Amino acid sequence: MYYVIIILKLVVALSLFNVWLIQKDKPTKWRGGNAQSIVEEFQVYGLPVWMCYLVGFLKVILALLLIASIWIAGIEDYAALGLMVLLAGSILMHVKISDPLFKSFPAFLFLVL
Repeated sequence: MYYVIIILKLVVALSLFNVWLIQKDKPTKWRGGNAQSIVEEFQVYGLPVWMCYLVGFLKVILALLLIASIWIAGIEDYAALGLMVLLAGSILMHVKISDPLFKSFPAFLFLVL
């Protein structure tokens, strides 16, 4: 079970790095509304641009903490709780703009993991 948890931590963290660092300026089928980038997605949600940068910073830091928790005891709960709050917010934003349910799937999946 120990190795399964490590793999799940890496999957969640690497997926967040992909979204916020690599795919941030690319259109994907998961973006809210018809947004073509992550900044546009936050605008579709009616949120200010600065919030996009704040959420991105927090998600990357929390993903790093999730990876660090493989070796450092005691930080896993903080990283997981922070990510849970942000991922729940992602789902709520999709609901707010009446996106199809499938667009919330990645946030829901990572919330469950």
